[in-house]
Amino acid sequence: MVQKKQLCPYSILSSAKPRHGLKIRRGRPRNSGLLFSEGESMPTETRIIDKDIRRAQTLPSSFYADSKYFELAKEKIFTKTWQFISDSDRVRVPGQVLPWTLLEGCIDEPLLITRDTNDKLNCLSNVCTHRGNLLIEGECHAQSLRCRYHGRRFGLDGCFSSTPGFEDAADFPSAADDLSRVPFGTFGKFMFAAVDPAFDFNDLVGEMQDRLSWMPFDQFVFDPALSRDYIVQANWALYCDNYLEGFHIPYVHPALAAALDGKDYRYELYRYANLQIGIAANPGDAFDIPKSSPDHGQLIAAYYYWLFPNMMFNFYPWGASINVVVPLAVNRSKVCYFTYVWDRSKLEIGAGANVDRTEREDEDIVEKVQKGVKSHFYSRGRYSPQHEQGVHQFHQLLTSFLQ
Repeated sequence: MVQKKQLCPYSILSSAKPRHGLKIRRGRPRNSGLLFSEGESMPTETRIIDKDIRRAQTLPSSFYADSKYFELAKEKIFTKTWQFISDSDRVRVPGQVLPWTLLEGCIDEPLLITRDTNDKLNCLSNVCTHRGNLLIEGECHAQSLRCRYHGRRFGLDGCFSSTPGFEDAADFPSAADDLSRVPFGTFGKFMFAAVDPAFDFNDLVGEMQDRLSWMPFDQFVFDPALSRDYIVQANWALYCDNYLEGFHIPYVHPALAAALDGKDYRYELYRYANLQIGIAANPGDAFDIPKSSPDHGQLIAAYYYWLFPNMMFNFYPWGASINVVVPLAVNRSKVCYFTYVWDRSKLEIGAGANVDRTEREDEDIVEKVQKGVKSHFYSRGRYSPQHEQGVHQFHQLLTSFLQ
């Protein structure tokens, strides 16, 4: 039996300075390699979205219907961006282990979240460094991680511990025998990971963290009865396009439109995120916002945060609905709803009163758009400068990542 004598040779903590308690992890150096072979490139009309929204045209319809863009996005976008995992209540005490497949059905990266004996959270590869077996198949409590294929063991921090049959192996063990650490970040109790992120975690959630620092996220409780997955027969980016503008609300969502004061609906754009603010039509349906917030005194019914490329964090007076859009095929997506309740007495009031109805209305319209963009008579459209700043920003980010 070979046992490792030295400590794990590298630290999991980034040298970057966290802001407002954000925890940031870094991974391996970024890979800038292109998916296209030399000489190939994206068509010009897909590469360029005019920065001036008044003149810009939308993405061409081929982006939503051509499988080459779908496959390209898996590697160039989804392995390069942060993704929501779950909440830290699932790994509350030392010894708890949570296996998680990152974007199951899309990039299918097997991960492990552990809380080790030092009470630290770790995000690790769930793949044994010997022959590639999946280490952990279900949530559990454990003192160590043992591969049931050939018996290799790891600590809860991912460091190699021992293995049988390697007594004669030269230069063994080495750092390569530890489980790979995966870039990891937390916002409140919400956990995120990335395969090879192109930007820092704080650049994604920092503005949201600052704006909503008054919310008691530790009191948000996951409600499985109000959480579910929806299958949408449409491209993942079409679903995001629809989320990123409130222009359609009066036409598609009559109940939601009645709960909001449409004339004060507004947008804020950040580097890798944006915010839509819905103002309550009924003052009793708004947040009770403290004086410490820049929004104090406003009748805000909902904060709708979009995080590039495929996450929606919707905050209501009752809690949060977190939505993750998982690409399954060029014309098929899964939208995962994670519901966290803070004040159950407010579930049936205001903009967050019937999230399921709003989702079904969105599905219906987005599925019709998916059929429409395949028409021989449609190529691309224009942006409303007043209402579609978020869609314009999204398309600029998409084309930037796909270069």
